[in-house]
Amino acid sequence: MQAQNSLNFSGKKVLVVGLGISGLWTARWLAGQGAVVTLSEIRPETDFDPGTCSEILRLGARLETGGHKKKTFLNTEMIIVSPGVPHDMELLSAAIRSGIPVTGELELASRMIDTPMIGVTGTNGKSTVTALLGSMIENAGFEVFVGGNIGTPLIAYAAGERRADYVVVEVSSFQLDTIETFSPFVSVVLNISPDHLDRYPDYETYVESKLRIFSNQGPGQYVILNDDDKMLSSIEIPSGVSLLRYGTEEKEGRHAFIENGGITVCLDGMARNRFSIDFFSLPGTYNLENLLSVVLCGMTIGIDPGAIQKTIDEFRGLPNRLECVAEIGGVVFYNDSKATNVDATVRAVMSFEQPLILLAGGRHKGADYTPLVSAARGRVKKAIFLGEAKELLASSFEGVLPFHMAKDIDEAVSISFSCAKSGDAVLLAPACSSFDMFSDYSQRGRVFKAAVERLVHG
Repeated sequence: MQAQNSLNFSGKKVLVVGLGISGLWTARWLAGQGAVVTLSEIRPETDFDPGTCSEILRLGARLETGGHKKKTFLNTEMIIVSPGVPHDMELLSAAIRSGIPVTGELELASRMIDTPMIGVTGTNGKSTVTALLGSMIENAGFEVFVGGNIGTPLIAYAAGERRADYVVVEVSSFQLDTIETFSPFVSVVLNISPDHLDRYPDYETYVESKLRIFSNQGPGQYVILNDDDKMLSSIEIPSGVSLLRYGTEEKEGRHAFIENGGITVCLDGMARNRFSIDFFSLPGTYNLENLLSVVLCGMTIGIDPGAIQKTIDEFRGLPNRLECVAEIGGVVFYNDSKATNVDATVRAVMSFEQPLILLAGGRHKGADYTPLVSAARGRVKKAIFLGEAKELLASSFEGVLPFHMAKDIDEAVSISFSCAKSGDAVLLAPACSSFDMFSDYSQRGRVFKAAVERLVHG
């Protein structure tokens, strides 16, 4: 249910920064509270659907596009920042120096929710785990809201009339940067590896952002950590919080692990529970790690084991995450457009036994490509690079394995098919963001699938 809103926005001047889905929902809610809303967006109005801009105006809000204005940032009583907005931008710093409070949509929404929340973060696998948790809770007969960074903003739940038994929210590091009181009932941290180094000054700062997910937790709440992750295996959590660990092998202190081809869960005061993974369809060791976190979380919150097993057996994955697109002449095409960092691409590459042709590239995010080069040895027979980072990738792979350059995804798909033999797999796993050529990773995935579809109908 929704908690009583202790914030009075009636007549209050509030600036929302960023006209994405979070910004739009935030503006809707604020307008409904009687706030005087301004929405500031750096991109031009022509980048947006006309209906979105019209709705902002119908709400009675002001819309400023094509750049941020200092006067607007300083002539307000509160600023709500969307996840994609850099928090170190000078105008935000100036507002903070002027005493104007700055917070994020996640923090704002969480203050109005008393439904038990499960927060999921990590460098890779967040969306899959969030969706798995939502499916599991539904299979157990409970009402669940699934949102956050996976799609529907948390503010949409806070603003609505719907009441759920649980809220499962995917949380990005950018969202965690602006929390003050956000405190989920269960925090799940999947893994931490270098990412977003174009937004953070160093890896340590990025790690600190991720670990903020449990910074406000206390007695009666839970933290679930991947004990196979070197960073997470040694961190400390707040006093009084119950810590649960999982890993692929049974070790002291672990509460969930793989044993004899299945998952075993050992919680204090409970008999061992075993779950079959015979029908689990998602490939790769890292997806087994993700599944361990889901099963452990389910047992922690008291989900019926039968509902957990049903979820393991029936969940079929999300688009753009090692998604099988088509098989043409014995060559199978996979879309992992969501692999927007090096670690995600390494995990994808290591999920395959057959020879690979790797399609990679996009906007460079500051990470070192050396781990990808190491993973590609003996697995990738040829690489095809595209986008802004193609020269950087090429220099990293020079002398290691053959590669081609492509001007776009259509050409990359065409080259890959001409190089492939029956039994090979073509894998789009970019290791980069999509923003050099596409609006997001979903559009990149759709373009890739459309190019493969054209090969099918040749």
